[in-house]
Amino acid sequence: MSWNEPGGDKKDPWSGRGDQKGPPDLDEAIRSLQDKLGKIFSGGGDSGDGSSGGNHSGNSLRNLGIIGAGVIVLWGLSGFYIVDEGNHGVETRFGKYMTTTQSGLSWHIPAPIEHVDIVNVRQQRFIEVGYRTSSGEHGLGSVPKEALMLTKDENYVDVRLAVQYQVKDARDFIFNIVNPAATLKQVTESAQRGVVGSSNMDFVLTEGRSEIVAMIKKEIQDVMDNYRSGIQITSVNLQDAQPPEQVQNAFEDAIKAREDEQRLINEAEAYSNDVVPRARGAAARKLQEAEGYKEQVIAQAEGESTRFSKLLAEYTKAPDVTRKRLYIESMESVMAGTNTVMVDVKAGNNLLYLPLDKIIKSQQPPAAQPSTSPQNTVEPASQPVVVDEQPALRTSTRGRDSRGR
Repeated sequence: MSWNEPGGDKKDPWSGRGDQKGPPDLDEAIRSLQDKLGKIFSGGGDSGDGSSGGNHSGNSLRNLGIIGAGVIVLWGLSGFYIVDEGNHGVETRFGKYMTTTQSGLSWHIPAPIEHVDIVNVRQQRFIEVGYRTSSGEHGLGSVPKEALMLTKDENYVDVRLAVQYQVKDARDFIFNIVNPAATLKQVTESAQRGVVGSSNMDFVLTEGRSEIVAMIKKEIQDVMDNYRSGIQITSVNLQDAQPPEQVQNAFEDAIKAREDEQRLINEAEAYSNDVVPRARGAAARKLQEAEGYKEQVIAQAEGESTRFSKLLAEYTKAPDVTRKRLYIESMESVMAGTNTVMVDVKAGNNLLYLPLDKIIKSQQPPAAQPSTSPQNTVEPASQPVVVDEQPALRTSTRGRDSRGR
């Protein structure tokens, strides 16, 4: 009814409420809300016809069905999810594993029935054992409780490791281990102490670093595979391995002494490599000279043997002539180097030939030879007179010898 119609009691909406004082009644507000909801579900206002109550009830149920279907559709659409590249999705139904989805668009029954956990299988994760990377600096902060350990020869060493890993099986990574990072750290400490405890200190600190890292990595991977952790160890880096700070100076002195020892060994080996080849070369040269002398002597002996065989053949043909020839040749070879002249005065030949030029030359002192010291200077001795044998005298001598025989 309009406010200005008869019977409206002049209820002006812009004027005061009349006698009504205070806030509106709560029951009235609730009734107003119910009326609005009734209009929505009934498709319009009150018709005032009591016979249409059944139609209103049918419309309400239909609207409720539409709304319920819309809610179900929205609930179903919420089951779509996208797995990014390098990730895997692990679907569970009421906490039980169902499947592992790869990258791309996938669907699962929405919550609270099913749930999806996204795991990054390409991310390189890492843990630090024996140290912590400082947040404000680039240095390394030592953790003695994790870093200090005993070696086989009962020495303390400070070993710091960085282990990098990634997920190789998302299902095992989620279900089999509660805290994979903490478990991996404990396994790394155990493997590290086991390997270092079975090695000597010098081996750990010097030449055995790479071998120790390989052994630690293998042991960590074996244990994590035994746990079915779904973790793949990609690398184990030995950040530092040194004695404790309390004995650092003494150990540096020992290292310096070891370096000096190695330097002297290298120098000795270099000298040996220089001397030994030269000695071997000299020995080989001596052997070659000996072989050459051997061949020379053998050749001379063979030549003398051949000469004697030929001479024997001639001797069997003419013994006297050959004998005399051999005698004369022998005397010539023996007397060729002497300066004594033998004259047979009984030969009856008064004409003698004396080679005076050769005699004078033989009496002259030899040319002065350079001497390095005065003690080596010797006065030349007087040389005897050298007279060459006259051919005629040689002939007469042979004749006398033949007559004497």
